[in-house]
Amino acid sequence: MLARKSIIPEEYVLARIAAENLRKPRIRDRPRKARFIAKNGACNLAHKNIREQGRFLQDIFTTLVDLKWRHTLVIFTMSFLCSWLLFAMMWWLVAFAHGDMDPSIECTTNSTKWTPCVTCVRSFTSAFLFSIEVQVTIGFGGRMMTEECPLAITVLILQNIVGLIINAVMLGCIFMKTAQAHRRAETLIFSRQAVIAVRNGKLCFMFRVGDLRKSMIISASVRIQVVRKTTTPEGEVIPIHQVDIPVDNPIESNNIFLVAPLIICHVIDKRSPLYDISAADLALQDLELIVVLEGVVETTGITTQARTSYIAEEILWGHRFVPIVTEEEGVYAVDYSKFGNTVKVAAPRCSARELDEKPSILIQTLQKSELSHQNSLRKRNSMRRNNSIRRSNSMRRTNPSLIVPKVQFITPEGSQSASET
Repeated sequence: MLARKSIIPEEYVLARIAAENLRKPRIRDRPRKARFIAKNGACNLAHKNIREQGRFLQDIFTTLVDLKWRHTLVIFTMSFLCSWLLFAMMWWLVAFAHGDMDPSIECTTNSTKWTPCVTCVRSFTSAFLFSIEVQVTIGFGGRMMTEECPLAITVLILQNIVGLIINAVMLGCIFMKTAQAHRRAETLIFSRQAVIAVRNGKLCFMFRVGDLRKSMIISASVRIQVVRKTTTPEGEVIPIHQVDIPVDNPIESNNIFLVAPLIICHVIDKRSPLYDISAADLALQDLELIVVLEGVVETTGITTQARTSYIAEEILWGHRFVPIVTEEEGVYAVDYSKFGNTVKVAAPRCSARELDEKPSILIQTLQKSELSHQNSLRKRNSMRRNNSIRRSNSMRRTNPSLIVPKVQFITPEGSQSASET
């Protein structure tokens, strides 16, 4: 704009822009890796080029349960409609073969001229209505079976058996879809972020888990796995290499009592894949920590599973979860508004291996933290003192009645001395 008006020469403007571009470092973001497990527990995996599709039909019940609700409802409706139409055609053929289509035949069983196989079945519409009445056992009374045709009795038995099978399969499918285990997992929550801090003199990886329902999860257990891309010494690339890491649990059975939100802790020791990772290296790591919570639902007895994952950007180094369980009037209260809140704490920025080799690093870190805490307390106290002095001075200026008057003291010699109190 200025160069066009000839206020600043164009050559100077171009040179300045080029110099500014050279000074600014060009930082390219590292391509973000796709998550293996989403935060809501869904697996980020797509199955392609499956040639043997017939294997899904061998387990038709599981296939029906795994379908989406709109597909299940369509199959549920079409299964009944197709069965009604199929047996309606069979009933129409039975009536047509027996000669019951004559309109002159009365719709009664007491007729002496002609006894039909099924009364009042004279068209495909009436045969369809009779098929519905037989399969769902409505029985309006207008159409009924007679003992004239053994074939019609056979069709009646066959339709009852087929109807019971369809009812059992479809109703069982609907029940299993409504009582699936992942529905209970919707009320099992994890903290959005995990933390790494010092606990009992060791670096620990920690996250919080909780249950929103009052009904408990029986025999709940937590497993942690690290998923990363690795290459073997032979050159084989393993895109999804899973490594189990232990959970610090004083109970030998590795079960947790999930009556209130708990902080699950993993001690970063020699067995941990995080042993050689420092705070600076964490942001460069291409890893994902998968957390799996399993247990039995107390009310239904169905085993449920809740999953989540943490990538490097979701792990806070030098933080700790704030306490959310308090005792109020003899009852333990949980404040879920602070479920994922963390605070900064003193933690060495080195790896767990360096901390084990040089334990003095932890002592120095704690000493620095204590000194900074004391300095902050001194500054805070001095600021409070200065604020109180300023406040009292401002009150004296605004309100003259607060000023203490001068008092004269008379000595026995008769001299007067004035002092200000």
